[in-house]
Amino acid sequence: MYRILRSERLLTHRGASRPRTHHRPPELVACEPNRVWCWDITYLRAPVRGTFYYLYLLEDLYSRRIVGWEVLEHESADEAGRLVERTCSEHAVDSSKLHLHSDNGGPMKGATMLGTLQRLGVVASFSRPRVSDDNPFPEALFRTLKYRPGFPSRPFRDIDEARSWVTNFVRWYNTEHLHSGLNFVTPDDRYFGRDAAILAARHRVYSRARAKHPERWSGETRNWSPAPAVTLNPSQVVD
Repeated sequence: MYRILRSERLLTHRGASRPRTHHRPPELVACEPNRVWCWDITYLRAPVRGTFYYLYLLEDLYSRRIVGWEVLEHESADEAGRLVERTCSEHAVDSSKLHLHSDNGGPMKGATMLGTLQRLGVVASFSRPRVSDDNPFPEALFRTLKYRPGFPSRPFRDIDEARSWVTNFVRWYNTEHLHSGLNFVTPDDRYFGRDAAILAARHRVYSRARAKHPERWSGETRNWSPAPAVTLNPSQVVD
């Protein structure tokens, strides 16, 4: 039967119910700060069982720096738009040169949020539905946040406590956390251009140590070059 149907070209999809296809998001390359931001929202447990506070978080792709955040009691496209506009203003960002990537949540694609991005000149891009790998950097950041030793095992008592905890986390993450993806400099060092000098000093220290005790080294010293440009959703390489 299937051989006959195939020969008559009757196995192809027919009718108006063709499933929608989702294309891979465009490749975005960040060669300097404030060219590509990623953002997402995660839950923080509230005192009443089954309720949550919502952490909105904007991350600069090039430096991994948290450039903007807010903890609110609800998800809202209006609040998301205000956060983006406020963050662009605080960092004096040329929004016409900024790409903002997110998943497909309601606040990300709400009319107010999209209207704000259009007014600012920010180019929006979105993950494919149910594909977390299309927005991996905020996902990794949220994992770092929730697996910190100081992350509370109990719910936050109120929204002020949640905001206070996130304030301390952001300070630690931006100014103290030696990020493995940045060759172990802090996001602030990368964002403000201090990483090259720091890594060059490390290279000199390692070179002197190797010259003094060559028997301790089986090869060259660690590569302390600054991290390269960061690519979000790189194109597939076809052999």
